[in-house]
Amino acid sequence: MGEASRVTGRFRGTFDVLHSLTYFAPETEAALTDAGLRPGRMTYFAGRAAPMGAVSSAVVAATFYNFNPELVARHIPRAWTLAGPDRIIEARFEAVDAALTRLLGKETLGSEEVAEAAELAREATGGCQRDGRPLYAGHAGLDWPSEPHLVLWHAITLLREHRGDSHIAALVVNGLDGLAALVTHTATGKGFLPAAAKASRGWSDEQWDDAAAKLREQGILDAEGGLTEAGNDLRERLEVATNAASAGPWEHLGEEKTKRLHELCGPLSRKAVEAGAFPANVFSTGR
Repeated sequence: MGEASRVTGRFRGTFDVLHSLTYFAPETEAALTDAGLRPGRMTYFAGRAAPMGAVSSAVVAATFYNFNPELVARHIPRAWTLAGPDRIIEARFEAVDAALTRLLGKETLGSEEVAEAAELAREATGGCQRDGRPLYAGHAGLDWPSEPHLVLWHAITLLREHRGDSHIAALVVNGLDGLAALVTHTATGKGFLPAAAKASRGWSDEQWDDAAAKLREQGILDAEGGLTEAGNDLRERLEVATNAASAGPWEHLGEEKTKRLHELCGPLSRKAVEAGAFPANVFSTGR
């Protein structure tokens, strides 16, 4: 698996920024509330779930995995009564266009480099598989946009959801429910800070502490909330399994084109971060 496996492990730093920035962009909430949704969490849940259709809150909680189902149920299925999935998808692309324009600038978005990156990222999606990947499958059923920067965003979104569904499969096999997965992930020092994870995913201090206590009993967390040797081994197994299950796009693209896509997307991601794509005090320094 070689290079393909290594690429999947570097996905977050190089590619994921260009997708996930939209969850923090004010343009997203503006466009989706203009479409009829209520501001706040509803725009996130409905915006990301809309490609699957007007699904239930249980389906959203299951596929998003680490959100409190009670939080999801406050917004889904009500969202579908305020705006249909097709309108939400349309508004989401409008928001992506506006956010990328603000963060990267029209000149960058119209560059040959972005066009080349879009072509390569779209080619990579030809190696994705829909089987057992509901969020990816929903997004893969959407029509491709025409503008290169939107093609790039959509392709990266497909690659991200493909990897995400693969990661959930690994979590299930290794016996971690959504909250346990979140607690152990924050314990790695990468991704969300614990306080931000609790708040954004809708878990109370009591629920978080109960999950942490169970993980300590299992020998996965130590007394300070850090990962034990067994915990680190578990997280490593999860990454290895996730990388193996999501390597298909990079094997399909090939080593040289994959390397070129990294070279093209790295500067775009850094520019977006430097332009303020993400708020402070949300992610750990290990992000």
